[in-house]
Amino acid sequence: MKKLFIVANWKSNKTISESLQWLQEMSQSQLTSSDAREIIVCPSFTVLSEMKKFISENNLPIKLGTQDISPFAEGAYTGAIAARQAAELVTHAIIGHSERRKYFHETDEDVIAEVKQLLANKITPILCVSDMQQMDYFLAHDPVIVDHADEIIFVYEPPSAISGGGAFHPETPEDANKNAAAISEKIGKRVITLYGGSVNPDSSATLFAQENIDGGLIGQASLKTDMFINIIKSFS
Repeated sequence: MKKLFIVANWKSNKTISESLQWLQEMSQSQLTSSDAREIIVCPSFTVLSEMKKFISENNLPIKLGTQDISPFAEGAYTGAIAARQAAELVTHAIIGHSERRKYFHETDEDVIAEVKQLLANKITPILCVSDMQQMDYFLAHDPVIVDHADEIIFVYEPPSAISGGGAFHPETPEDANKNAAAISEKIGKRVITLYGGSVNPDSSATLFAQENIDGGLIGQASLKTDMFINIIKSFS
């Protein structure tokens, strides 16, 4: 059985107390560690320190990630969090999410720079890819993604399938699987590829059973522990 990666993207939600309550509920769910899955929660920077402490003290099978990272190293970049700073708190980082592009005008060049910063600081990039044209751009402009593909978690994340706003057109599992396979084809070998398109407890089992989909980037459904746990257990 393939290893499953379940990544929670909380976006701009939850205070420290709400985050700790979520973890408390997770700790009561009797969720155990498993070699067959990896659970990664990506909250706001403001709660990372307290969450890391709770996870460590309660031995929860959860890793932490960020939802973004600076394309620059440490220095005079007001408001930015450098990868070297984040490395004390996280093991993973979501980069290139379509909402970062839409609302904060991040470019493909920014994303490539972020990949380099994360790899240099031993943080695993969770690299969002909106379509194959974007993937082509990444590969044509810098070899870093191909050269380090085994150190990257890819996410096929079509903006139209995200329920956070705008036109909402979720893809069929078959189409999602086809596009996930295309990412591996462009890299030249099988790579870890998740699906990010409004994954919920009703759709997760079918999506995760697809040959080329290794898990999901979960948005809204990750905010409630019962929904998130049902997603985790959907392919157990």
